[in-house]
Amino acid sequence: MVSPLLIPTAESGPLKSIEDSINSFFEPFAVWISGWVFYAFPIAGISIPIVVIWLVAAATIITIFLGFVQFRSFKLAIEVVRGKFSHPDDPGEITHFQALSSALSGTVGLGNIAGVGAAMALGGAGATFWMIVCGLLGMATKFAECSMGVKYRHQNADGTFSGGPFKYLPIAFGRIFGKIPAMILTGAFAIAIFGFGVGGGNMFQANQTFVQARDVTGGSDGFLGSDGAALIFGLVLAGLIAAVILGGIKSIARVTSKLVPFMGIMYVVACLFVILANVGQVGSAIGAIIEGAFTPEAGLGGLVGVLIVGFQRAAFSNEAGLGSAPIAHSPVKTRRPTSEGFVALLEPFIDTVIVCTMTALTIIIADAPSFRDGVDQVIAGEGVPNGVTLTSDAFETFLPWFPIVLAVAVALFAFSTLITWSYYGEKAWEFFFGHTKTSLNIYRFIFCTFTVIGTVLTFSQVLTITDSFLFICGFINLAALYILLPEIRQDMKEYIADRKSGRLYELGAEDDAHLAEIRAEHGNTGELPKMKGTEQRHHTEE
Repeated sequence: MVSPLLIPTAESGPLKSIEDSINSFFEPFAVWISGWVFYAFPIAGISIPIVVIWLVAAATIITIFLGFVQFRSFKLAIEVVRGKFSHPDDPGEITHFQALSSALSGTVGLGNIAGVGAAMALGGAGATFWMIVCGLLGMATKFAECSMGVKYRHQNADGTFSGGPFKYLPIAFGRIFGKIPAMILTGAFAIAIFGFGVGGGNMFQANQTFVQARDVTGGSDGFLGSDGAALIFGLVLAGLIAAVILGGIKSIARVTSKLVPFMGIMYVVACLFVILANVGQVGSAIGAIIEGAFTPEAGLGGLVGVLIVGFQRAAFSNEAGLGSAPIAHSPVKTRRPTSEGFVALLEPFIDTVIVCTMTALTIIIADAPSFRDGVDQVIAGEGVPNGVTLTSDAFETFLPWFPIVLAVAVALFAFSTLITWSYYGEKAWEFFFGHTKTSLNIYRFIFCTFTVIGTVLTFSQVLTITDSFLFICGFINLAALYILLPEIRQDMKEYIADRKSGRLYELGAEDDAHLAEIRAEHGNTGELPKMKGTEQRHHTEE
């Protein structure tokens, strides 16, 4: 997911004039909506955005309501990802592993590199502890939303599947408010997802990819510093993206299932190189994290301040509760929607508990001068240092060639985020304009056009608006999950009971017969009754 970094803009000439004009036009609305969405509530003298309280409180409530499912069923989640209970004929388009990779590609990114560095400058080593806690709680939220994203999915006439919040929000809100308010809330969610997909999930990522590539190839004096280089780079990048997204979720899943493990392993290996080369300092680094969590360094806001920084960074990084991940998980091949909930709970663990913690340990062990200067800068009230610089300097202490690796990592992270958010935005577009070939191709052309624009111009006020849109999704999505919680818990209990009884190993014969029976009775449209021993509710659109 995106991180609030400094965004390079055009420096002079006609492009600068265009950018300034558009920023000026959108600035009043950007200030208003970001002030509302990220309204900060003072606690013990520290301001915490209401959206962070909303996300963390929901994660805590869902964790308790589901009986700490993320801890009790971690082994089961691994089994499901490995395909232990899968069958080749399960309905869907992609495997459990491909769904996990697709969703991770939208969250593991610049926030894990730059966001952690900035968080530690703001809150010290102790912020890492609270990031981990928030990540562990967010696992339950991902379980809940992705279970429902698959349960209420629809099968389109071309055999593809559409699911996620676009399908379960109308059902949840319809039970309380009726059909029209439910569709209005779902429409607001779709607009917000589309807006962020084109802005933060597209333009920002394209811009950062170009900037990193330009920096490691000589900066303004290199071949990417010449006039027109940004436009050519953007056209090439858009072409690569188009080559992937034109094939739909199957094509995206094929790419991310290879790209995400590669880039994740590459980054983690770099972290491990630093950590293992200084293995004697690991104990003291962990000690600094724990000590800093409860007795933080003076000037960093005290215990509450460090807790808030950690929670905010984790909530913004793993997207638990924002409703984006269920879109990627909904086409999974399964008869049992709850199975994908178990797969999804692994996302915050990988994104926050593993990758973010690796980054934090590397920064603490390296103890580069820029990190200490960054903390002093925060204590002095002189602003927040650039997170990418802190992380890069930490690695460069032991790996002089790391800036090149970082540039490759940023490019891969950004590319994977781009193609995943293209799919999220596509489903929002589909909500308004339908699932037709012409409609989807128009959307894909628009998306790729904004990729090119993002490398040439970055409208900072527009990105402020789209960032706000993403967290509007969190308010709407979590409200629906509260309504669906009893249903989620019941489905979870049935799935776990079937696993204990051995029924999950009976790969579909009885289910197939029963499905044929109820389809003959009820037809092929609308919601079908719950299948015996399963939770799958199949929907089709003629």
